Amino acid sequence: MFSKLKSSSISALFLLTYSLILAPWTCFFVMNQPIYLLEWNIINISSCTMTLTIILDMISLSFSNVVCLISGCVMLFSSSYMSHDPFLKRFIWLVMLFVLSMNMLVFISSLPAILLGWDGLGIVSFALVIYYQNMKSLGAGMLTVLANRIGDVMILISIGILVLQGHWIIVSMWDFHLSAYVVLTITIAAMTKSAQIPFSAWLPAAMAAPTPVSALVHSSTLVTAGVFLLIRFFPFLSQSSLFQPSLLFISVLTLLMAGIGANYENDLKKIIALSTLSQLGVMMMSLAMNMVYLSLFHLYTHALFKALLFLCAGMIIHNNLNGQDIRSMGLISSQAPVTVACLNIANLSLCGAPFLSGFYSKDLILETSLASPTSGLMVLLIFLATGMTAAYSLRLSFCSLWSNMKTPPLHAKAEKNPYVNWATTVLTLAAIVAGALFQSIFLPFSPEPFILPTMYKFLTIIVILLGLFLSATFWEADFFPKKMNKIKFFFTTMWFLAPTSAQPLTKLSMLLGTNLMKSVDQGWLEILGGQGAFASVSKGFVMNQKFQIKSFNFFILNMLFFVMMILLLMKI
Repeated sequence: MFSKLKSSSISALFLLTYSLILAPWTCFFVMNQPIYLLEWNIINISSCTMTLTIILDMISLSFSNVVCLISGCVMLFSSSYMSHDPFLKRFIWLVMLFVLSMNMLVFISSLPAILLGWDGLGIVSFALVIYYQNMKSLGAGMLTVLANRIGDVMILISIGILVLQGHWIIVSMWDFHLSAYVVLTITIAAMTKSAQIPFSAWLPAAMAAPTPVSALVHSSTLVTAGVFLLIRFFPFLSQSSLFQPSLLFISVLTLLMAGIGANYENDLKKIIALSTLSQLGVMMMSLAMNMVYLSLFHLYTHALFKALLFLCAGMIIHNNLNGQDIRSMGLISSQAPVTVACLNIANLSLCGAPFLSGFYSKDLILETSLASPTSGLMVLLIFLATGMTAAYSLRLSFCSLWSNMKTPPLHAKAEKNPYVNWATTVLTLAAIVAGALFQSIFLPFSPEPFILPTMYKFLTIIVILLGLFLSATFWEADFFPKKMNKIKFFFTTMWFLAPTSAQPLTKLSMLLGTNLMKSVDQGWLEILGGQGAFASVSKGFVMNQKFQIKSFNFFILNMLFFVMMILLLMKI
């Protein structure tokens, strides 16, 4: 066990050290705003050059820093959480490959070379989702990898179209006669990775993965890759007149769908996954409203408190006899006070409680959306979804703090593990402090200063308090009917996205395969194929043999008749 702990701890130490070394360089790039492009010319084909371009700027260095900090904490957590796993080394290698793929995506600015990181994320995430090797994990893994393959195909199509430009460097793209198609393919690719409608079903399904994977993949890496791609491409994408309105519409729908679905969900990890989906909607929505750096700001703060939320949820599940249903949890605060304290700090940050990290980014985005020239209906839906976030966050606090105890009272809650405590403590400090630190970085890049009326200024806090009040009033255990009805089924299946993403495709392919087998394999091929030819030749041989036997019999009869006639004639 010591060697297993040692390998995961060494990888955690390596990632945290890398993040620490990169921090002063990130500060240098933030203060001076330089951009360095390191280009390696691989091959020239006609007028098109294949290059590997590495970009060093504020966005790439800060993103890598945040990803490696979270990855280090997750690996530290895995040292304890996965210590009894017989294949821990394989798990560590997969996670390190995942971090490497993310860093390649961040630092490379040439579109064909980005495929190394983009495809690497998809393949390694599939291997991590099916890590437990049961039917549920395999189904979730297939859904994940098929949704991500759509994005991969879109990236390949955009590479093919961009041959017309003569280069694939993201930062120096211009408008040309097929740029609308490139905008469409890049947007769809980002939507598949960031699980926007209609590609949302794979994100809650991917919760079949181990909890450290959920903390890493579904907080700071895989799901934010789509947002990062749009941030990189934004100067080019924003030239299209349809890009921002369509992205706003889709992101607000995703935001609303995830908020309502999380209020109806009872699986602890799926509630957190739906909250991730909701916050991805916030990031996409801020991009659609031309708030690029605020979107990046929210991406960083969200990554920190969401990783903490997943780690705390993992400890609660681990200590709750591996039960994930929040209805079977209660009074965990008296049994695991440190875990529940960290969980509630992350929850408050997710709601946008004042002076925690989520407040600085989320409040700024909501206030800017009030001041921006946007549809009133969209702003109304955004604030409605913000209230939903407060409501489902309070549900989690209900089950962990105030609900009656529903577990065996003598069941040991292990909180003495230093690996877990260090990981959660580092992320908790980040969830408290990071917002204020990042604000000083990102405020110079925010939109022009604007003045809001007092009512608008307090609207965010009012909506959050209203969501908390309604949650405390309505979401009792006996308030809604326990039996499944049509409305409840509609909301719990994410507006029917979960069944329609998996079942029709599976049913169509199975029906097609069955019909092909019946008509071709068991139909025409039975006559025209090898078996049919063999059967017809065999039948011909049998018929020939029967004909020969019958001919021989006929010949013998004729001979007998002829002999008898001769004998009769001789007697006469």
